[in-house]
Amino acid sequence: MTQAQLAQGQDPLLAVRDVSVVFGGIVALNGVSFNMHKGQVLGLIGPNGAGKTTLFNCLSRLYQPSSGDILMEGQSILKRPPHRIAEIGIGRTFQNVALFANLSVMDNVRIGAHSKTSSDIISDSLRLAWVRRSEVAVNKKVHELLAYLDLEDVAHTTVAGLPFGTQKRVELARALATDPKILLLDEPAGGLNHEEVHVLGDLIRRIRNERHVTVLLVEHHMGLVMSIADHVVALNFGRKLAEGTPAQVQADPDVIKAYLGSKDQ
Repeated sequence: MTQAQLAQGQDPLLAVRDVSVVFGGIVALNGVSFNMHKGQVLGLIGPNGAGKTTLFNCLSRLYQPSSGDILMEGQSILKRPPHRIAEIGIGRTFQNVALFANLSVMDNVRIGAHSKTSSDIISDSLRLAWVRRSEVAVNKKVHELLAYLDLEDVAHTTVAGLPFGTQKRVELARALATDPKILLLDEPAGGLNHEEVHVLGDLIRRIRNERHVTVLLVEHHMGLVMSIADHVVALNFGRKLAEGTPAQVQADPDVIKAYLGSKDQ
């Protein structure tokens, strides 16, 4: 049974409800709604200026919608500040990698893991027993993720000196270290060559299947989206243009006209 079939009849893991965003009179999003079910890879597509990044930033709480709501497991996320979004199981990567360039790969991933711990400066300084146990668990998680993403050989390398494709894997490891239920991937194929994109597609599928993480993918690389997504939402000028399976969205005349290009062009 496919992930899409499993999603049928489930309550949505994430629900975007009539979300609009207005910046100084400019409508960036206009009444966008869709559901995302557990176990899906959902692709969010659209031309430049369609509203993809705006919606993505609402989901990760960098932007506040002007109206509408976003529900995670039935509860609104809109009162949560960005630094508390990982607590409810939302992790993300960035279009332009946002790593700590002067830290090692291991330390960058450790920062992600520490976002789910509850230690404080006093407990840390006293080296309380529960803090030591927590640190052991964090180190175990970090080493497991480095192995999973084939980063062990560069674990102690400063991030700034690594190739861009490797830096993207480091950022992915840091996001996974937060134990997300939903992983938001912002243009993960950007700057990658053809072979790297193919490897990325396989990796995203593995993360969904093996780590049971639901994935929302914002991506311009149509081949990647259409090959791995169970469900696709297309935006244009801030509105939802089409929604359905990759085949349904690819065949939609409005999508072809707005984004994929018509056969006559």
